[in-house]
Amino acid sequence: MTSRTLGYLLMSLAMMTVGSTVIASKLIAGSMPPFLATALRFAFALPVLLLLIFLQRERWPKLARCDWGLILLQAGAGSVGYTTLLITGLSYLPAADAGVIIGTLPAVSALFSVIVLGERPGLRLLISVLFATLGVMAVGWKGGRASSLTGMLYILGAVVCESAFILLNKRMPVPLKPLLQATTMTGLGLLVSLPVAFLELPVAAPSAAAIAAVVWYALVPTVGGFLLWYGGVARVSGSEAATFTAVAPLTAVVLAALVLGEQIRLVQALGVAAVILAILVLTFPIQAKPKSLA
Repeated sequence: MTSRTLGYLLMSLAMMTVGSTVIASKLIAGSMPPFLATALRFAFALPVLLLLIFLQRERWPKLARCDWGLILLQAGAGSVGYTTLLITGLSYLPAADAGVIIGTLPAVSALFSVIVLGERPGLRLLISVLFATLGVMAVGWKGGRASSLTGMLYILGAVVCESAFILLNKRMPVPLKPLLQATTMTGLGLLVSLPVAFLELPVAAPSAAAIAAVVWYALVPTVGGFLLWYGGVARVSGSEAATFTAVAPLTAVVLAALVLGEQIRLVQALGVAAVILAILVLTFPIQAKPKSLA
């Protein structure tokens, strides 16, 4: 197996773990309050990440106060906001629908860069956003009920929070190493979610499936997904890595059928296809035209 092939395999497995977060969130929704589940996720993941830092002898760089402010905003949006909105949204929507909407993240993130950072929108971005919008519309067309629309808004809010995380990360003058960033986001996410988690107490005993889902969310996507993704990214180009994000929505829809027994309808399949096309259009490399020697 070549290094590039191994990279493809690792990134595919990483995006499968991301897709599984939709299933885990669906199992948590309705059985455990969202902030409590989020705090528990971080509490389970943090000791493992700290152990990895100790074993690799990583050291945090010196950061200015404004840098820590950006990191705190990233943790609030990308870690806490994303997880709590995803769990809440899945109280209203089937997991397969949420998987389709989550797949719009690359297009939404690129659109954020245009709106907030002032980057010029290229034709590929416009086409990608169009396909992503069609994917979301497929979910909305199937639902139509007020509860479905509420769920869609929550899931779209989760996508926006994750897009804000990506945007804020671009503003960091001293980017953290991947392991340090994952650990910092987890630790700060725990601090941000704990106060609201305490307000959600006391709660009825959660189901065994919800507890197992929180543990899975903490150890597999949060820790394992991080290791798999960055192990794969190191072996391929940036455009190749971005393309593999298409595995996440596809995995979410397949697992919704296999694990949760949800019926996958034609509109959901079309939504997945549209979202995957949006990702491929956005990330497919364009070869530069050779310059004329004349």
